[in-house]
Amino acid sequence: MEALTGPATARKIREMSGTEDAIVSLVGTRGPLTGFEIQKEMRTDSLLLWRTCRTSGRLEVRSLGTRYMRLDRHVEGFARLSPSILREFLTYCVVGLPGDRVALDERCLALGDRIREISRLKFDRARRMVLDVMEEYEDAAEMAGRMCFIIAGDIVYNMAHDVPRPERSTGKLVRGSDIDLVVVTDDDVADGPIGRLDELIYRRKYRMLIDPDVNEEVDYKIKRLMRVREQAAFDDFKRMVAVKILDEGVFLHGSEEIFRTVKEIIRERGLDKRLAELEARAHVFRAKAEASILDGSLDGERIKETHLFYSAEEFEEFE
Repeated sequence: MEALTGPATARKIREMSGTEDAIVSLVGTRGPLTGFEIQKEMRTDSLLLWRTCRTSGRLEVRSLGTRYMRLDRHVEGFARLSPSILREFLTYCVVGLPGDRVALDERCLALGDRIREISRLKFDRARRMVLDVMEEYEDAAEMAGRMCFIIAGDIVYNMAHDVPRPERSTGKLVRGSDIDLVVVTDDDVADGPIGRLDELIYRRKYRMLIDPDVNEEVDYKIKRLMRVREQAAFDDFKRMVAVKILDEGVFLHGSEEIFRTVKEIIRERGLDKRLAELEARAHVFRAKAEASILDGSLDGERIKETHLFYSAEEFEEFE
């Protein structure tokens, strides 16, 4: 066990040493495990588990997948990386013994395949939802070529998960990552067709939430291209978030021409470069956050207040 620096107490060091021994014994017996599996078995503080695994010379921690930028008004400069430190450890990390290379490789391969499978299933579910909506949509013929559906979020990074978490408005547990959709229409589309589309999507969203066999949360927005241009001012937090979602979004259904127009609006204003700069800052912020937590210079309350270990959105899930 590497020594903590800063104000680490003898009690904290003893606690980490005992935790390290327990994790080494557990993965030695069971083989490589995810952070969630270790936490479930040991039922101890997640911060202690993460810190112990990261500082141990007797354990190997492998992180899978991609880190990508999210905008969060609760962190300095707005830019943070997703998954959060805790989500990454619990869901996307495998912990094993350094000498157990074959087992570590096999577990990482299996977990990576599972993450990609979940992302594909959620993408396919989103596409099926959109096709079902369009079958019911009385304005479908009129709106052909005048709107497009864009999907964003964890799914487009192949980083979706299915760990149960509370849905924000109801507190009802849903199946992991939500499905983020944006519908963009031509400027001259009337309010009537947009209102009828909104009603159909909302109905389908509600069914997917309450159906125990689906249990998915869908977040969606419908906007005209003029609204995209307004948001491209990129001059407040909400507009920054809207642009970030459109920048990462991928085509799902409808007019590819409108989809290309959305991407052109972002590029013409140089917003893709500004988002890249924010992402670079997010990587620096993450490195500093991990260092501050690992060296013991921040206590648990300060870590919680600054949302360094997990995001404000994840508070109800992890508390």
